[in-house]
Amino acid sequence: MQPSKDISRLIEIMAALRHPETGCPWDIVQNFETIKPYTIEEAYEVSDAIERGDMDDLCDELGDLLLQVVFHARMAEEAGEFSFGDVVNAITAKMIRRHPHVFARSAADTPHAVKRQWDEIKQAEKRERAERRSRRGITEDFNSGFLGSVQRSFPALTEALKLQERAAKVGFDWSAPEPILDKIEEEIGELRVALREGDQAKVSDELGDLIFAVVNIGRHVKADPEQALRGTNTKFRRRFSHIEQVLEAEGETLEAATLERMEEIWQAAKAIERAVTSGVE
Repeated sequence: MQPSKDISRLIEIMAALRHPETGCPWDIVQNFETIKPYTIEEAYEVSDAIERGDMDDLCDELGDLLLQVVFHARMAEEAGEFSFGDVVNAITAKMIRRHPHVFARSAADTPHAVKRQWDEIKQAEKRERAERRSRRGITEDFNSGFLGSVQRSFPALTEALKLQERAAKVGFDWSAPEPILDKIEEEIGELRVALREGDQAKVSDELGDLIFAVVNIGRHVKADPEQALRGTNTKFRRRFSHIEQVLEAEGETLEAATLERMEEIWQAAKAIERAVTSGVE
């Protein structure tokens, strides 16, 4: 098997990886749910490469993202649902349909007219999609109702925040931060019970409830949860790097160091940060 610029080679590689007898043991056991996190991760890595202006990385990351599309399409084909060719056909049909002013005769010759035409086509597509879902027996539609404007494609933290903001518009909201703290403590208690019971599904459910409540208090105190968490991530990176540097200076490694020693250095890093923040020399 040799690399190629032809997409068919990538499709052949994925088919080989998924072969039940001669394929890769890891690839064979994957499904849509287990691959989904990698798909999201690759999209973020594409975004990161763009932000850094690294074209070499962008080329590589776009390839990783394309692999995710091929992976999902291969699993769907194995299930008898659709193939990669169907994915390509669907998007090309959509682009042609939504740009009649480019690929067919249309009177839309201004940005405003194109936008209006685009919206009309999308509405027609939504009706067709609803009909297809109905034929498949899918009745739940998160795009309808009062919360329908909140996209499920948002990152989970953003979706939670926007769902809460939307619900608050009709009064479905806490009146102050303090009751939310009580709710957080309640959710922590329920998570403790789930952990004792050893029910992984319940643990995941209760953890989601806890995070949702934490997002809620962030909204009430005007602290965007995404930015707050990003700040904590940066802080964690900085402190952990300090642990690594101190251990290296002492001739130790992360792997050999005890948790107690790493915690000691972590606390020292916190003290340094507080001293710098307060202006203490």
